[in-house]
Amino acid sequence: MNKDDISHLASLARIRLEENELEQFAGELPAIVEYVSAVNSMTDDTDVEPNPGVRPNVFRADEVTNQPEQFSADIIAEMPHADGRFLAVKKILHTED
Repeated sequence: MNKDDISHLASLARIRLEENELEQFAGELPAIVEYVSAVNSMTDDTDVEPNPGVRPNVFRADEVTNQPEQFSADIIAEMPHADGRFLAVKKILHTED
């Protein structure tokens, strides 16, 4: 590839390259293309389907597994302070007026 080809590719990618960068890429780009081609040919030789990080749905359906307030009495009994069916805890948030 010559500098004109690199300049055209840069304009398509909307990349501004200086003259010295055009010369540098003209020397490096063929090696990059050859490397990508080699990697691409390796993937063609395998029977493994490419997976670009897509994971199957690992979420489960929401379903109730216990009755409402089934464990509330046990939890309230373990608390040092309770107010009816509410748990009494220390104040940890401070509001400034």
